[in-house]
Amino acid sequence: MLLQIPDVLSKEQVAQCRALMDATDWQDGNYTSGHQSALAKANMQLPEGSPVATQVGDLIQDALAGNAQFFSAALPQKVYPPLFNRYAGGQAFGNHVDNAIRYLRGTSFRIRSDLSATLFLTEPEDYDGGELVIEDTYGQQRVKLPAGHMVLYPATSVHHVTPVTRGARVSSFFWIQSMVRDDGQRALLFELDARVREAAQAMGQGSETVIGLTGVYHNLLRRWADA
Repeated sequence: MLLQIPDVLSKEQVAQCRALMDATDWQDGNYTSGHQSALAKANMQLPEGSPVATQVGDLIQDALAGNAQFFSAALPQKVYPPLFNRYAGGQAFGNHVDNAIRYLRGTSFRIRSDLSATLFLTEPEDYDGGELVIEDTYGQQRVKLPAGHMVLYPATSVHHVTPVTRGARVSSFFWIQSMVRDDGQRALLFELDARVREAAQAMGQGSETVIGLTGVYHNLLRRWADA
């Protein structure tokens, strides 16, 4: 399932993040690359664990914690601390698949990457190129979103970032280990949750139909989830 989630960050929050990020030093993005990615990747990245990366990452994680659509779609068990990249001057990232297991350097923290996320921090009119191109069941999906909006997609997807030929594309990226490993099961639960909410709005939270559908949702989650 590929899902665009609007307004994860407000315009004010984006501006706050960018003010911090634009005033700090960046490093070669291959510092965090695996072997496959290093062959295809050309960008800059905020040093992982730097004070600015930590401060902005905490702001993003707080925003995600209050985002009902993100929780419904991802059913997150663990979220890798957000990382940050910058593309400019023709930089790009060729076709690749994200690593299945991500380790946080210097700690015992690790996750299985079920979902990948990109949170855009530059308005699309401020740069040319820089589309995130994701291969899914329906072919290539090209994603270039307003600042503060995020795309969530299976980490198993082949994807790439097209060259940025004008301006700079700044974004955050991270991975999620879901309580429900299977993408198809997560998609069904997300759809069912949306229908339960619609039914509750139309019929009232206490209606028998809504109570029954809610029971089905939670029984499926209980069957499929690892908490």
